[in-house]
Amino acid sequence: MTVAERILRTDSADDARAAFARDAIAGLSQKQKTLPPKYFYDERGSKLFEEITRTPEYYPTRTELGILEREGRNIAEHVPAGAALVEFGSGSSAKIRALLSALDKLQVYVPVDISPEFLEAEAVSLEKDFPHLSVQPVVADFTRAFALPAAALKRPRAGFFPGSTIGNFEPREAGKFLRHAAKILGAGSVFVVGVDLVKDENLLNAAYNDAAGVTAAFNLNLLARMNRELGANFDLDAFSHRAFFNRRLSRIEMHLLSRASQRVSIGGRDFSFSLGETIHTECSCKYSLQSFAALAANSGWSVLQGWTDERQLFSVHALARD
Repeated sequence: MTVAERILRTDSADDARAAFARDAIAGLSQKQKTLPPKYFYDERGSKLFEEITRTPEYYPTRTELGILEREGRNIAEHVPAGAALVEFGSGSSAKIRALLSALDKLQVYVPVDISPEFLEAEAVSLEKDFPHLSVQPVVADFTRAFALPAAALKRPRAGFFPGSTIGNFEPREAGKFLRHAAKILGAGSVFVVGVDLVKDENLLNAAYNDAAGVTAAFNLNLLARMNRELGANFDLDAFSHRAFFNRRLSRIEMHLLSRASQRVSIGGRDFSFSLGETIHTECSCKYSLQSFAALAANSGWSVLQGWTDERQLFSVHALARD
């Protein structure tokens, strides 16, 4: 059976598009207009994000990869032999590849992603390079309930959530996600989570405003996707990328700023934008080691062990379900 035939889909394409439309209309109807960041990741958005990770300013990916490569054996000690590993929002396989040589007793890998095209391509590549591993992709919004493949159900389970994607949730929502992951993974599970740390503001601001403009293109692609999939009529030239560190909330905020007074139509609804008004598209919360441990504890997880790089820019945590 090919990867394409084996992919498990939680929603049909029509269901996913309808959910996208509902979320977009709800977000744009708020006083501070918002769009959920999970919709960044269509095929083009996923490719643009991979380009972001290679920009010189964007430290998180290379720093986390360094931790995973250096500490892979120590991380693997917390993953049961014969386990199934569920990766929430898998995207590129670069980080799981960094672990697979250490996870030599892993039997099943379940990448979960919202972009079917990107998911299938990465799964095919992994199967070629790791023929002993059963790769069981799931197309789903990992923030919602989804079914695990049969191959994963009777095995001990571990989770993988790299990239500091946990920071894309407000702290209350991050706790909700951690509880959601606990339900998916089940009793006795382990969860390996990447967490970006608080650091110099100049370094943070540069990471989300790369000189090549890749992050700007990634942000604006969300509007292009809405035009293509939802029949919206955003003029991409009438919006610009804006990202900055909000010190009070300890987070980077990404916005799309309206460069003119304008009206946009989507799903039969019209939305007005004033000059300088923004759509808040993403936040990236930054934690201390202590504040993340507290978040985990309040969400039903305890920290088994944590690892950082020499500069204390990033951290990886192995959590156990309480």
